[in-house]
Amino acid sequence: MNQHSTMATDYFAASELPLLTVSGLTKHYANGRGIDDVSFDIYQGEVLGIVGESGSGKSTLLKCLSGQLEPQQGSIVYRKADLSTVDIYSVSERFRRELQRSDWGLVHQHPSDGLRMNVSAGANIGERLMATGIRHYGNLHNASKAWLSEVEIDATRVNDKPTSFSGGMQQRLQIARNLVTHPRLMFMDEPTGGLDVSVQARLLDLLRNLVAELGLAVVLVTHDLAVARLLSHRLLVMKDGELVEQGLTDQILDDPQHPYSQLLVSSVLTP
Repeated sequence: MNQHSTMATDYFAASELPLLTVSGLTKHYANGRGIDDVSFDIYQGEVLGIVGESGSGKSTLLKCLSGQLEPQQGSIVYRKADLSTVDIYSVSERFRRELQRSDWGLVHQHPSDGLRMNVSAGANIGERLMATGIRHYGNLHNASKAWLSEVEIDATRVNDKPTSFSGGMQQRLQIARNLVTHPRLMFMDEPTGGLDVSVQARLLDLLRNLVAELGLAVVLVTHDLAVARLLSHRLLVMKDGELVEQGLTDQILDDPQHPYSQLLVSSVLTP
């Protein structure tokens, strides 16, 4: 059995109850695009990749999963730390915002969408931590420096603004901002998009290590199959808003069954 398959099996054995259960999720736009009747589970400690060409519905799916875009049909059931469950679109918007600030994290493709660019790196990290009730400046400052170090940014830059950081550093800062509250579930939208190859490699290595150390569940949207292979345990393949294939990452990338997956893997389609 290959490494990814072994990792996935270990995670499933360790967590028999899904962290997130998605059933019949449907969201249509006026132009006819969107997603249609999508269903799957994700487990604690698992990285689930969502792949497909532009317009396949993967970004719409991520927005629905992360509480940003309400679907027209279907349910998204989240299992909390106490094992109770909640349908995230059957609760108040305030409750969803609390989940987004504590249990969940969202890493945007463009760091400027996930950071406050006009305040310091430390303030970006500390702001999210304050949402959990921590108010002591010393504690916030120390946590910010510690998390900068975790994502390989010199802690002496805690008072520098993100505008003075490189693109790769901004993305690592966005990751630190999300991880400071120790979320159980992370949503990542093209986290390496727009970065050059060497910076991508460093960021991917960092992500892989952090996910393993923290036991995070991650939903990863990417058009890059090399990124999907490196980070994901399982893959969902989207086409025209439908889920056409799902399975262990190596199984799909090495032996795709659906004709569209075969085209995607053979790079006949342009992502």
